[in-house]
Amino acid sequence: MASSVSSMAQCLSAATRTCFRRQIYAPCRALRTLSPPSSPSAQFTTTRSLSQMRSTQQQQHHQQTKLLSSRSFTTSTARPVGKTTMGQLKSRQRNGPFSWKAALLFVATGAAMVVYFRVEKARLERKRVTEMSKGVGRPKVGGPFVLKDLEGREFTAEDLKGKYSFVYFGFTHCPDICPDELDKMAAIIDNVKAASNGAEVMKPVFITCDPARDTPQVLKKYLAEFHPDIIGLTGTYQQVKQVCKAYRVYFSTPENVTAGEDYLVDHSIYFYLMDPEGDFVECVGRQDTPESATRLIMQHVNDWKREGKPLAQ
Repeated sequence: MASSVSSMAQCLSAATRTCFRRQIYAPCRALRTLSPPSSPSAQFTTTRSLSQMRSTQQQQHHQQTKLLSSRSFTTSTARPVGKTTMGQLKSRQRNGPFSWKAALLFVATGAAMVVYFRVEKARLERKRVTEMSKGVGRPKVGGPFVLKDLEGREFTAEDLKGKYSFVYFGFTHCPDICPDELDKMAAIIDNVKAASNGAEVMKPVFITCDPARDTPQVLKKYLAEFHPDIIGLTGTYQQVKQVCKAYRVYFSTPENVTAGEDYLVDHSIYFYLMDPEGDFVECVGRQDTPESATRLIMQHVNDWKREGKPLAQ
């Protein structure tokens, strides 16, 4: 009986140990089944893969950090607002949106526009007056004529075309008015040439109202005392009468006079400005100074150029 109990106790102890071993080693066998022991090269490959994964994760984390730092809603400011910036803001708030530079630019632009519109208005008015002088119902000033120049050659109205012409009627025996007006003409010639940078834009012409005494030789000597650019013209009594009539010039020269007879000639005292097409533009009277006459002439010359019309060289 005692041996039987002892034998049963030994069997129970052996069964208990076997069950315990199964409980302990069964998971270990399962792990060995799932993850068999690898070779050294496989272990190195696994280690390198893990290292690459860590490096990739670090790079992604760095990029995310950089992206977040560049966003506009970051709490850090781009640059601190200094005292100068605050002073500028206060000055801008005190002065308003306009600075003194903007005000100066505004005033300069406004002044330039006013000057431009005044000049343009004056130009259009001059053009209107010129067109009216060509219209129906108004006396036409100028026209065809045939005279002789200082060399005795034929000179017609066609020879004046291509440039502006500045025509004056007088006579060499005039005691006072003609010399004064020819002095003015000489000053105007020089002023216009200077204003045109030396260009020949105008032909100054002196037509005698006394053809009986003012021959080409007499005119040449007389006009040389005033200006070498003045073109002197004379002709027969009928030729002079025709050109005076065309220019609406009054003169009282007797038709039949004897040599040596002394007389005075009454005539109109005006300079006639004609455009390059031979049309009348303006009259310049005794009240005009050389400066005012020069301004008037150059205004018409510049208007002509501005419209793209040519001037003869």
